[in-house]
Amino acid sequence: MLLRRRGFGATGLAQGTTDVTRALFALALCALLMVRAMPASAQEQGLGGSFITPFPTNDVYQVQIVGDWLAEGLLGGLTDAFNAGPGVAISRKRYELVGLMRNSTPGELAALEQTFANDPSHIAIVMVGAQDRYSLNRQRSSENNEQWRSEYGARVDRLMKLLKKNNRAVYWVGLPNMRRWQDNERAQRINDVIRERAYLNGVRYIDAFASFLDESGGYSDWGPDVTGKSRRLRDKDGIHFTQAGYLKLAHFVERELKRDIAQARAERSIPLAGDSAEQSRVNPDKVRLREETARAEAQAKAAKGGGGVAPVNAAAPGGARDQKLETSKVDIRVPGPEGTEQVVTVEIVRPAISASVVALVTRKQSNDKEAQMGDVLVDQIPGGLTVMSSIVPPRGLDGSRRRMSPTQSPYFRVLEKGERLAPKPGRADDFTWPRPQLAATAANGGSEPPPMAVVPGDGSTGSAKRR
Repeated sequence: MLLRRRGFGATGLAQGTTDVTRALFALALCALLMVRAMPASAQEQGLGGSFITPFPTNDVYQVQIVGDWLAEGLLGGLTDAFNAGPGVAISRKRYELVGLMRNSTPGELAALEQTFANDPSHIAIVMVGAQDRYSLNRQRSSENNEQWRSEYGARVDRLMKLLKKNNRAVYWVGLPNMRRWQDNERAQRINDVIRERAYLNGVRYIDAFASFLDESGGYSDWGPDVTGKSRRLRDKDGIHFTQAGYLKLAHFVERELKRDIAQARAERSIPLAGDSAEQSRVNPDKVRLREETARAEAQAKAAKGGGGVAPVNAAAPGGARDQKLETSKVDIRVPGPEGTEQVVTVEIVRPAISASVVALVTRKQSNDKEAQMGDVLVDQIPGGLTVMSSIVPPRGLDGSRRRMSPTQSPYFRVLEKGERLAPKPGRADDFTWPRPQLAATAANGGSEPPPMAVVPGDGSTGSAKRR
């Protein structure tokens, strides 16, 4: 009766239960849609794993290039970049694809799909779209722009999906900046579509547009090359690259590719990355160490089960043995009172060290290469004490030893961060004022004359004029 008076009758209870059920169903449906709408790249990041397969055929990564004439120049730069690097084979044949908005594009994509269905490559690098900027000339209204974006995105999707088959890693290089503002704007619109579809399809997008901007964020034919020197990077048409420009473009692709290959090779040590036969092939040392450890444990268990005593100096994996407790004495002569000498006996105790600890701290030697020595860092601390630490700097992908942090090297500061290195004092690009010569003259009271300036164009080679 109390429920009826307050309006909570049987009908109200049923209605409330139905509303709660509907709310819970709607919440579950939204969660399911969010999971289904999650981009492929985000799903892959959540699952973990390398972008490239850790176990290529014959331990060599086969790379194919797909695209237009910009991809042809990129192919030449990548061939030079990976010429000396083992483990990567760049195919000299480019799969030609002039554009994605031509009338013949559907047939070309169908032929390309059949070709890559049997292609043994592990990596595909794509650079296409320069000719597609002409398809934007006909887009006047916003409705046509949306139709173009939808059609272009669908064709990009199709190309990405057919290349990703057979567990192939795909890298897509975006269009670079261009001289004419119309072409520059169209290149950005094309890059927006490619960047979006690459994220949704789990494809690596390499931004070539931002990589060739000058200090003011605009277009320039000149810029620093891969060595940091100022070179002409773009052709006269404002679209193509010079040889130095293609080498710099290949540098950005090489950086991403080597980073992913290094991660893939590092994952070979994960037990779930391959079966026992595959692990024994790529990690023979680790398999041998595991077998020696298992053999030592079996011997220890057998000795313990048979009533025997395990040997004190049992060998650990790698040849290390247990170190016994040892005590020794050393006599030291020290000056005493009134100039006499006293002999002080110092007892030195070396504790017992297990073989496993010895194996961990012992430097591993190799017959193929000499041991890598560490760098010594010295630091003074209060109390007159000196702390010395030995560190071993990491090696680069090419095996060379890096003496400085990668973020502090000149190529990273110039090519990646876009910084301008500080000029050397007195060099032509040193614009500090006052000049060092004038400052020295002013400090001497002006006794020395100002420097001589050569006047060009007067027909003589040795003529000079005072400032």
